[in-house]
Amino acid sequence: MSSNSDSNPMRVSTIVSGLLLVLSVQTASAQQNIAYMDSEYILGRLPEYATVQQQLDRLSGDWQKELDAMKRELDTRFREYQSRELLYTPEERQRKRQEIVRAENELEQLRTRYFGPEGEIFTRQEQLMRPLQERILEAVEQVATAEGYDYVFDISGDFLFMFRRQQYNVSDLVLRELGIDLDMNQ
Repeated sequence: MSSNSDSNPMRVSTIVSGLLLVLSVQTASAQQNIAYMDSEYILGRLPEYATVQQQLDRLSGDWQKELDAMKRELDTRFREYQSRELLYTPEERQRKRQEIVRAENELEQLRTRYFGPEGEIFTRQEQLMRPLQERILEAVEQVATAEGYDYVFDISGDFLFMFRRQQYNVSDLVLRELGIDLDMNQ
């Protein structure tokens, strides 16, 4: 019985400490100012973003044309092989098939190099977008500081807001900070 009574003051102390911690966190969170922005909305109004998109589209189109030409050439080689297959010796057939398979592999490797998860288009997009993203981040920081916000969330990503008030949308303030005339872009 004495071991039970000894643990009760400790247990009560733990519960009280926990309640105080919860109350202090709730009080602190109630004092924080939160805003949100839409980076897609902001990017869509930056003239530099359109230029970046055009560069990426042009690059992607050029690479796709190169891959399409390689594929047409490969298809021609394969049809030629099929039409002459019976005329080849077994060694020639084997060599021709290996050449076609090697060309298919080269085509797929080039496609991956250009458009794969860590491909050149992705790398180029990062290089071109980084200066824009840095400018936007700097503008967001300046707006947040000037307006007294503790947190600014971006609603265009995977972050899900179940409810938001328009009055806390700082996207237009960020655009103004970037020097974008909202009346001209409407």
